[in-house]
Amino acid sequence: MVGLSVLETYPTVAGSDLWRGYLEVLESGGRYEGEPFEYEEVLAGMTRRSRFAVRVAACMGGLIVSWVRLDTGEREQRRLTVMQRLAGMGWADWDLFLNETTWSEEVFTIFGRERAMGTVTLEELPRLVVPEDVPGVGESVERLLRGGKPIDHTFRITTPGGEIRHVRIVAEAELDVRGAPVKVRGFFQDRTLVNRAEQQMLEHQQAASAQSSLLAAEKDVAARLQHALLPLPQQSLRVAGLTVDVAYHPLQEGLNVGGDWYSAIELPDGSALLVVGDVAGHGLDAVATMAQLRFTTKGMAITGTSLAEILTRLNTLLLHTSGRNFSTATMIMGRYDPTTSQLTWVQAGHLPPLLLREGCARYLPAPRGILLGAMAAPCYEEATLQLMPGDHLLLYTDGLVEVPGGDIDEGLARLAHTAEAYQGSRILDALATPDARHDDTCILHATL
Repeated sequence: MVGLSVLETYPTVAGSDLWRGYLEVLESGGRYEGEPFEYEEVLAGMTRRSRFAVRVAACMGGLIVSWVRLDTGEREQRRLTVMQRLAGMGWADWDLFLNETTWSEEVFTIFGRERAMGTVTLEELPRLVVPEDVPGVGESVERLLRGGKPIDHTFRITTPGGEIRHVRIVAEAELDVRGAPVKVRGFFQDRTLVNRAEQQMLEHQQAASAQSSLLAAEKDVAARLQHALLPLPQQSLRVAGLTVDVAYHPLQEGLNVGGDWYSAIELPDGSALLVVGDVAGHGLDAVATMAQLRFTTKGMAITGTSLAEILTRLNTLLLHTSGRNFSTATMIMGRYDPTTSQLTWVQAGHLPPLLLREGCARYLPAPRGILLGAMAAPCYEEATLQLMPGDHLLLYTDGLVEVPGGDIDEGLARLAHTAEAYQGSRILDALATPDARHDDTCILHATL
């Protein structure tokens, strides 16, 4: 403000008593001290009104002016009021000797009381408390008034409007020389919103815990279902004179797997049933369809139903299963008779089996058979193969040979080349862990 005139710095004083006081002191010397007045100014874009007292004295042809702000205490009081309101907190004083109670404005707000209703003494406080909380409040107040022990207690009140609020009181007593309380100072805090938030958090935690327990139970059920419905990842069996090694590798874990499956069991007549199948799709629906085909196939094979008839009935089963989302499945199935070393086999839209004999791999010509669920009246035919000692027979699903965007014939040629390169039990080890698997794979390796 150096170099500025009075009217440039305080333009609103023009024509006021203060302005006339300035002129009088400037002309005659002496001093001027006017009555306190309100002055409005704009600071940081906000209009503020304050009370000032101004003293003016002549000095070296000019004026020395002192502005004294008189409302600092008022500002602090307003600041304190705002802080109490934001914190939901108000102070209270009880003069036990004079029997006087003083509340801040916020305490009246917390208790929902008009000022005309007056304050409440500590002895009267339990009257505002809900019945269930009265004993606790009464004991705390009694310890404070009789023994001077500080209290920090939360209770519920009923406002004149009937609202239930959670209120916290924190208070301590001033004692006389004999140790008797003469004054009590403290504050009340409205904890209704805090308690409500804590209750909601507790409810959310309980809901989360219940959900976690539910998920754990569902995970356990899913694991049990997976164990019951899905094939084992890898196993080696001895069935009707055949050594059967199987590898099952889903692309995804859990029950979000596809419908690849296998079965290798000994039938009541001493023959062996070898099956590999692939249901279209992934997830629980594919697993459910796979389980349906798997168990139905076993059941019919055990009763002596011919292989071609089994496929026909499975096709009918797929076509007439309600709520079914996956309409098709491929399947290859063989029955091995250990007395004749003959394998009778059928297929429904499945890739041909690979025979490795004397180090040379070749695919068996496939008998007639369309995939399951494709048409109402399909025709399935049987083919036979005479197995010889040292033969290796591979039944597999398309995930072993198919590559997205690749030629299926290239995949089949690659499989045959791998089978020739890895003889004996090493075949399964080489095929079961491909470098890049793009789909579920299931491989059944039978040797005589």
